[in-house]
Amino acid sequence: MGTPSRPRVVATDLDGTLLRSDGTLSPRTRAVVSWLEETGTPVLFVTARPPRWLDELADAVGGHGTAICLNGACFYDVAARRTIDFTGFETDLLTTVVHELRAAVPGIAFGLERASGDLVDPHYATPDYVVGPGTPRRAVQDALDEPVGKLIARADDLTHDAFLALVESTVGDRVHLAYSGALGLAEMTPLGVTKAAALARWCANHGVDASQVWAFGDMPNDLPMLRWAGTSFAVANAHPDVLAEAGSVTASNDDDGVARALETLR
Repeated sequence: MGTPSRPRVVATDLDGTLLRSDGTLSPRTRAVVSWLEETGTPVLFVTARPPRWLDELADAVGGHGTAICLNGACFYDVAARRTIDFTGFETDLLTTVVHELRAAVPGIAFGLERASGDLVDPHYATPDYVVGPGTPRRAVQDALDEPVGKLIARADDLTHDAFLALVESTVGDRVHLAYSGALGLAEMTPLGVTKAAALARWCANHGVDASQVWAFGDMPNDLPMLRWAGTSFAVANAHPDVLAEAGSVTASNDDDGVARALETLR
């Protein structure tokens, strides 16, 4: 394979990919991201994180100021701390899905990512999803009066694989079910809402073709984006499915794999 052409846009996942395992952006990575921005190549963060988890990275977003959050359900102006686009579930469908999953999975607990912020069931508790002290707690079916971009669910009494299989068999093809690395956590977005779809829309609005995009990821929820981009990279610590499909493999997130790949552009 020859050396891919210089990208017009770099799209990268955050946790497990651009960020180290402790959640920090290394000085080496920060430097190469800043250099790319200065030379006219925007670096777009494309993440499962909700907008509120992006504020700490506001200084690294660059001139474009935008991040894609919630696995593609939300465009967020990080510097202004303002949601600029939000794609939510159809309310009747979401109500039905929540009802059917409660019946199929005893003890299931839900959380919602809404335009105004998060909300969780009263019994929702897990180290894999940080619920802040100010997070509202009430039955999620009573809180569907505004757009919901992502439905999250878990059941502590089931193994990860068994839980995801049960969720998938219940929701079928009515929603998009993704896995971003948190064990035991099912993440659902409206059908058609993926990192790839959101990235393609952003690129189309900026006159950028898929062939001009480099994309980096580590988990199955990154696969649609990696398949769409003209050039794709998995970090060495990626999920086996991602390692198998990515066009190239770079070093791990803790060894500045994204930065190492981007430094070849200097």
